[in-house]
Amino acid sequence: MSKRYWLFKSDPDEFSIEDLKNSKDKTACWDGVRNYQARNFIRDEIKKGEGVLFYHSNTDPLAITGYCKVVRENYPDDTQFDPKNKHFDSKSKPDSPTWVMVDIRLVKKFKNPIHLTSIKKNPKLKGLKLVKKGNRLSVMPVTKAEWDEILKLGNG
Repeated sequence: MSKRYWLFKSDPDEFSIEDLKNSKDKTACWDGVRNYQARNFIRDEIKKGEGVLFYHSNTDPLAITGYCKVVRENYPDDTQFDPKNKHFDSKSKPDSPTWVMVDIRLVKKFKNPIHLTSIKKNPKLKGLKLVKKGNRLSVMPVTKAEWDEILKLGNG
């Protein structure tokens, strides 16, 4: 199976690329996903070694700020079992967890983030799920061509 690519959205007030950069080994778990389709991507499709674009949402400007790689495949998201955590899910049980997470490691923070306005203007990115109307998923697939174009822009 060929390598796949992903875009993960994060509110920088919750977890930013700087937080990832400053974490131990530049590695962190991607927890708190509470959308079933996004969970299914994490659980069923995202594999170790695959690429992840790190997107800052709910901020100004909205932007892809760097890229990472998956270093650990899905495992139970422990926040679902903690009643003090805002991601607690009383219906989820340790012997049958509903929610999973992966670990990612920062590869590179872009010197110049790629703003959503630039992405929307780029004809090579017109098919990117991020710019499609109604797509609010926090985890979404990215094609190899989209990945290459974004890395070119981010490294330029």
